[in-house]
Amino acid sequence: MIDHTGIIASNFEHSKKFYQEALAAIGYELVVEFPASVTGDADVAGFGEGGKPDFWVIGGTPNKPPVHVAFRVNSRALVDAFHKAALAAGGRDNGQPGLRPHYHPNYYGAYVLDSDSHNIEAVCHEA
Repeated sequence: MIDHTGIIASNFEHSKKFYQEALAAIGYELVVEFPASVTGDADVAGFGEGGKPDFWVIGGTPNKPPVHVAFRVNSRALVDAFHKAALAAGGRDNGQPGLRPHYHPNYYGAYVLDSDSHNIEAVCHEA
């Protein structure tokens, strides 16, 4: 089981704002934030549900190649809401919400690219 993951962002403040807006649609919120003076290296922001951060945005030189992170949600409506919110927050469309039956019959996902071209997905596996 994965406990947490994250991305490295070239513009920390911009990316933090993007993820606050995009992930709010699926129930995620900014849980904790630490400046570089505390971490000793970089500004970091932790997003999650129920007070537990499991997705981190870290300021610095972006991952190369960019990473793919998928957030599992329990309804197709949340996939749609994520995609809409992420585009409104400045993300670039990388796959409209819809079924991806080549993965499995109920795979319903949507993809956006953040400002560093990380491929961020919301996916529902329910019928």
